[in-house]
Amino acid sequence: MILEAAILQVKQGMEAEYEEAFRQASEIISSMKGYISHELQRCMEVNGKYLLLVRWETLEDHTVGFRQSNEYQEWKRLLHHFYDPFPTVEHFEKVHLS
Repeated sequence: MILEAAILQVKQGMEAEYEEAFRQASEIISSMKGYISHELQRCMEVNGKYLLLVRWETLEDHTVGFRQSNEYQEWKRLLHHFYDPFPTVEHFEKVHLS
């Protein structure tokens, strides 16, 4: 499993509109091959700051399967105009400690 993580800064005053658009976009991402789960967390200290966590079966399910799909174009249309600055997306894998 791969964990995609992004800190999202939404333009001031657009938080409610963003959250509604994200609800719509959630249907897109959850339909993709290799998708496991996702969650959006709202920062308690900084207005407009969110944490997006998405679990994928493989890195390629996100970077190729999703990002190069027609569905991603709709995801972008729904969400990308809310971000300032545009977020950096990083991928993590579990460290096995035993």
